[in-house]
Amino acid sequence: MDDFGHHGWGMGWGWILGLLILLLLIWLIVKLAGRGGRSAGSGEKSAMDILKERYARGEINEEEYNKRKKDIM
Repeated sequence: MDDFGHHGWGMGWGWILGLLILLLLIWLIVKLAGRGGRSAGSGEKSAMDILKERYARGEINEEEYNKRKKDIM
C-alpha cells in the first residue's frame, strides 16, 4: 500500500488518461468552432437555388439552365 490510494494510476498511467481527456476537449472545441454556430441548413443554398439565381441574373441562358438542371436532378 505504498501508492497512497492511487491504485497504480498516479505517476504510471494517469498522465496518459489526462492527455487523452485534454485531446478530446481540444478536438471538441475545434469541431464546434468549425461549425461557426450554424445549425444544419441555415443560410446554405442548394445547387438548384444557385442555378436559379444565376439564370435570373442572366449569367446563363435557358439552354444552359435546362442542361444543368437535368444534371442536378
